[in-house]
Amino acid sequence: MADGPIVTAADMAAAGSAAGFASDAVRRYMAGEMYRNAVAASDYYRQQNVTINRFTKIVYSSAGTPVDDYTASDMRIKSNLFKRLNGQRCSYSLGKGVSFVDVSKGGEDKTKKALGDRFDDDVMKMGLYALIHGISFPFWNLDHIDVFTADEFCPVWDEVSGALVAGVRFWRLDPDHPWNATLYEEDGYMQMAAPAAGTLDFAVTEAKRAYKVTYEEVPADGLALAVDEENYSRLPIVPVWGSDAHQSTLVGMRGGIDAYDMIKSGLCNDVNDCAQVYWIVNGAGGMDDRELDLWRAKLKLTHVAQVDAEQGQAATPYVQEVPVASRREALAQIKADIYEDFGALDVHTIAAGATNDHIDAAYQPLDEEAAEFERHMREGIMDLLALQGIEDTPIFTRTRISNTKEQIENVCLEAEYLDDETILRKLPNITPDEAAEILERKRREQEERMAALPPALAANATGAAGADDDSDDGDGEE
Repeated sequence: MADGPIVTAADMAAAGSAAGFASDAVRRYMAGEMYRNAVAASDYYRQQNVTINRFTKIVYSSAGTPVDDYTASDMRIKSNLFKRLNGQRCSYSLGKGVSFVDVSKGGEDKTKKALGDRFDDDVMKMGLYALIHGISFPFWNLDHIDVFTADEFCPVWDEVSGALVAGVRFWRLDPDHPWNATLYEEDGYMQMAAPAAGTLDFAVTEAKRAYKVTYEEVPADGLALAVDEENYSRLPIVPVWGSDAHQSTLVGMRGGIDAYDMIKSGLCNDVNDCAQVYWIVNGAGGMDDRELDLWRAKLKLTHVAQVDAEQGQAATPYVQEVPVASRREALAQIKADIYEDFGALDVHTIAAGATNDHIDAAYQPLDEEAAEFERHMREGIMDLLALQGIEDTPIFTRTRISNTKEQIENVCLEAEYLDDETILRKLPNITPDEAAEILERKRREQEERMAALPPALAANATGAAGADDDSDDGDGEE
């Protein structure tokens, strides 16, 4: 769990009312580390570097008073490293969708059909927010998944088991509109709203109702009436962590991103500030500021300067040089360190035409992080399946670049020793779902060919197949 205020089931039991508990829970949660990190991570994911947004250049006056330097260039370049790295880890494991054990054995994927058409997209969102916020909260909503994020959902934990037993989802359109909230408990949920903008004092707007409601239309007036209500065996919201650290990936990466953006922005600002030509004019002590401005404007227009050398006058141009090489080296080192610490793959480190052995070595850090991430995703998906009484295990197909030609050649060399299903599963460009579909089509084609044969030939073909099967069983009785 994160440091800071944690809302528990004991707090909910001690509260005087559901609305009072929800108000207090959201206030406490917003003061905690999990919420603050989630809000900051969302900003960085949208390429809004919080640190560099707040940065201001300061100069000191002759009296020693700090004031903002409005004369300096103020370009603020914000990198997209946070989104790129988290997107890479998530899509590496979930980019090809989720399969299940039954389809990997060549059967029909009944599990996935029961989870809805948008299941893969929902799981992708669930995994992405589990990484950037440290945790996500998928809610099984009758026939699909709604993913709640850590910047909009206050979890309520059991003090003894640590299990999620309730939660408050809170949201508003913008700061000018009031807050809304939904309190989710094991025996149903209720809607709440604040009376005005800027306050978290919720009041119940809809009484508690069950998660599964059956409606029946009344023929006389066409209205739908609730005829049956039912809840799940437990809370239909599952906590899914992104890693064993139970924290946002921004926690360890923020300092590196801030340093990278600051150096890059500083370099661009210095290049812009130093791009001008400075003139040192000797013998111009009698010229005031206006005359100097006119002299410079004429020089820029005509590119000719008139000076009287006999009077000791001279105009000398100067250009400042920006230390670019050292900053480029620092940027490259910081970026490399961020990739290494995160366990990400920088594709620029893989040479064209590299063998699969070299590619596998480059993927090793990402594989290690993916194994941890997939373990948490597997637990979360299996918890969602348990709500529907389904026992199955998810399978993740990792998305990776490879020397595909080399892999296919190796499979072809082994093909004479393998069955069709094993060959399809080993081919790098075919997913488990596609392999099952291909096997099913081949089976139907075989049945159609058999049906098109004359009865005698069909009987012979069937008998030959049966003889082959008997021969595989070893010695039989004579």
